[in-house]
Amino acid sequence: MIRELVRQGLGQPTALATADLPDYADEGALQTFLDVLTPLRLWHRYRVEGMEHLPASGRTMLVAHHTLATYDGFLLGMEIYARTGRVTRALGDDKLFMFGRTERFWRGVGIVPASPEAGQELLEAENLVAVAPGGMRESLRPRTERYQHRWQRRRGFVRLALRTGTPMVISACPRADEIFEVYPSKLTALAYKRLKIPVPMVRGLGPTMIPRPVPLVHHVAPPLVPPPWDPEREDEQVAALHARACAVMDELLSRR
Repeated sequence: MIRELVRQGLGQPTALATADLPDYADEGALQTFLDVLTPLRLWHRYRVEGMEHLPASGRTMLVAHHTLATYDGFLLGMEIYARTGRVTRALGDDKLFMFGRTERFWRGVGIVPASPEAGQELLEAENLVAVAPGGMRESLRPRTERYQHRWQRRRGFVRLALRTGTPMVISACPRADEIFEVYPSKLTALAYKRLKIPVPMVRGLGPTMIPRPVPLVHHVAPPLVPPPWDPEREDEQVAALHARACAVMDELLSRR
């Protein structure tokens, strides 16, 4: 039903057909997602370049740049389903699952708490799994760090791809960094360091929190296929693959 909605131009929200939903899905949560993402897609004139690089089947890791807006990643997931039929599962921050109602919502749209074990289980079941290695820290980047990533010390995603033999498809939406103006702030840095909570100093359109209507283009790179896993050389392999992933992301973020 999501695919049909996109083909219809994402106009009026359409009721989901329960029979079409994956077994983990919650109809109400998915409908809420559609209701929110539909106008955002039109607001940003959203499109994707490089969708042909996404494997049609089999285990795949979709590696994303984490912006403060965040919903650019969900727009990509919806577009992937509309154009390929692949359902994107995602590893999310533990704080999304702190309360029962929000936990049910996020699980209902396919997101699970991030852990190596969860990632391995989903990949070994041949899923398309989305990860944002920079996490919350990356999303809090101020405007002085636009079009940059914070993956320097984040290597767990590469290790997981290596151990499971999973191709990594790097994706970035550079101008999503322009949706909100994020100001450097000592309070933001302190709140993250001490409590791991987001306290950004931010504004959107004018003095409001309305997202700026910047055109958004998601760029999808060809898969990075890891070498056969060699446990005795794992650290060396991880370092080399991590460097390749960072280089691809740097190049995608330059496409503005």
